[in-house]
Order: sequence, then structure tokens, then C-alpha cells
Amino acid sequence: MDTHVLSLRMDSELFERLRGHAARRGMSVQDYVVRTMIRDDFDQRFQTAVEETEKFYGAEDGGAPGAMENAEETARDGAVNGAARPT
Repeated sequence: MDTHVLSLRMDSELFERLRGHAARRGMSVQDYVVRTMIRDDFDQRFQTAVEETEKFYGAEDGGAPGAMENAEETARDGAVNGAARPT
């Protein structure tokens, strides 16, 4: 896998909050930020897949009532197949 470097400048208060979140999970700030970005990217890709599925099958045309709303809730909550989203 190809990798790139991203350098960030952030407010010291934000950095300290991120450090606290990372420490509670036994992670470095860098790992915490990367995992958070990966999780957000997954959520966006999942939501796009839900929308594409809805377009293809048409939610109004015989789709299970509320199926798309449930899938969208799942995407927002980060749970897939009943599994909790990693933090």
C-alpha cells in the first residue's frame, strides 16, 4: 500500500482533547486521528452504497417499508451486521 504524509497544525486545546481520547483507547494521537478518518470515510462510502442501492431497486417500488431508513441509521451509527463500529 502506498502511503503519504499529512502534517496538521491545530489548536493546543484540541490536541489535548485528542490526546485524552487516544489515551483512553491506548493509542497515539496519530493512530486515533487516522482511525477516526478511516471510520468517517467508511461511513460515507456505506451511505453512498445505500443511496446507490436505493436508486437501483427503488425504495418506493416494492422495497421493504423502512428498509432504507434502517440502513441509513445503521450507517450513521456505524454498526454493520449488528457489530459495533470500532473506536
